[in-house]
Amino acid sequence: MNDETVFRPGLKGVILAESDVCLIDGEQGVLRYRGYDILDLAEHSSYEETTFLLLEGRLPTRAELDDFSAELREQRPLSAEELDALRALPAGSTPMDALRTMISAVGGSDARAEAMDETENRRKARRAIAVVPTILAAYHRLRENQAPVAPSDELGHAADFLYMMTGETPDDTSARVFDVCLVLHADHGFNASTFAARVAASTLADLYSAMTAAVSTLKGPLHGGANARVLQMLEQIADVDRVRETIESMLANDERIWGMGHRVYKTKDPRAKVLESLIDELASARGESRLYRVAKEVESVGTELLGEKGIYPNVDFYSGVCYHMLGIPTDLFTPIFAMGRAGGWATHVLEQYAANTLIRPRARYTGPEHVDYVPIGQR
Repeated sequence: MNDETVFRPGLKGVILAESDVCLIDGEQGVLRYRGYDILDLAEHSSYEETTFLLLEGRLPTRAELDDFSAELREQRPLSAEELDALRALPAGSTPMDALRTMISAVGGSDARAEAMDETENRRKARRAIAVVPTILAAYHRLRENQAPVAPSDELGHAADFLYMMTGETPDDTSARVFDVCLVLHADHGFNASTFAARVAASTLADLYSAMTAAVSTLKGPLHGGANARVLQMLEQIADVDRVRETIESMLANDERIWGMGHRVYKTKDPRAKVLESLIDELASARGESRLYRVAKEVESVGTELLGEKGIYPNVDFYSGVCYHMLGIPTDLFTPIFAMGRAGGWATHVLEQYAANTLIRPRARYTGPEHVDYVPIGQR
């Protein structure tokens, strides 16, 4: 069979493009951004530094990082018109609805949104990355009948979101833990939302449009949202002593163990390992560990029963517990995924522009070969 006619459901195993952004070794449980191991970045880097690495292909100098961080701070505020658009969203809109709509609105208010030279595209990338936390925090406060909190001129990307959401400067532990969470989510190869962004970019749609496509794709529960379902599962189990019987019952009924298994990883997701240590840190600082103990037991039982099938915890397994301990509402979990991934999305859009080919796959036709047309009066 000609390779051009091979059917690969979900494009599984298809190489779409060459990319030097992200390396994933699913067999060994390795994740690297631009060659840097995620474990090293989680321990030593910040979201701003990691985003600079993604966008520029190298780690910044101190002066470059200071300038980049300052530019992100300058780009965070929403204009009065953009805030009005946020207030005008229909009651009951989810945070993902708000984010999808507002990325479009931010693009619409950018007078140079259609400019496609590299300098303008990089400027738009920084604006899109910077404004996501502001959109989400402002929308959360508005739905709580509270006034939005303006971005800080001093706080980092992660800490500023927590500040804008609550109106209080976060403690150092919370800020650092959340910063690492964003680093862990900054990129993950050609996942569904990144692929959607690159498809849009391949038509030479502007960067905001490509980012909107990514947010829309992330909204689907098969891509985003698993961490919220993990949290709900853990809360329903409630007690360590109920874990085994619950998991065995779920598997007997062909129910999915949320947060277990990954399309790429055949071992434990390296990001899950980092999140475990972060939760340990939070639990030690706050004395909150019940759900974490339940999660650890679910991992132990789930790995015992499913490990032979290559099903292990993924990043979603622990991220929901982590966000919960930070006081973040459950329906903000997926938008926070977008907050971290914005750096990766923007990077992939820029990479697509740099060596662009219109993405236009084919489908295998399975309908009838020929049908004679019957006039409507004879049907």
